[in-house]
Amino acid sequence: MKLKITVEGRSYEVDVEVAEADHAVLPPSYPVGSALLSGQVASTGPAAAPSLQPVADEAKVCRSPVSGIVVKVLAQVGQTLQVGDSLLVLEAMKMETEICAPVSGKVAAMNLKPGDNVQAGAVVVEFE
Repeated sequence: MKLKITVEGRSYEVDVEVAEADHAVLPPSYPVGSALLSGQVASTGPAAAPSLQPVADEAKVCRSPVSGIVVKVLAQVGQTLQVGDSLLVLEAMKMETEICAPVSGKVAAMNLKPGDNVQAGAVVVEFE
């Protein structure tokens, strides 16, 4: 692919080769738990759940990646969602974080409302 780049007023035409897969098909917000922090290693087994709120089936819940305050609740009980669909918006340190569905399914429980405080690792949504 050819690109035109301007540096200090001079234009250059460069050829660029895409070395990785095209990420344009990914959803605009990635599902919770899809990112690794620097120094983390992806495990091959199931992820260890935080010590908060033990659940029967960890694959059917969405946990909050950060502590914050609920700004908006976007999903409702009974709503069917796909991976990456928006669930809610949290505010933490003056930044809004959109929490997205990590799995496809029907929302079984969402006991949050705007203004609620949420701890990192807390279950925010349960799926059927």
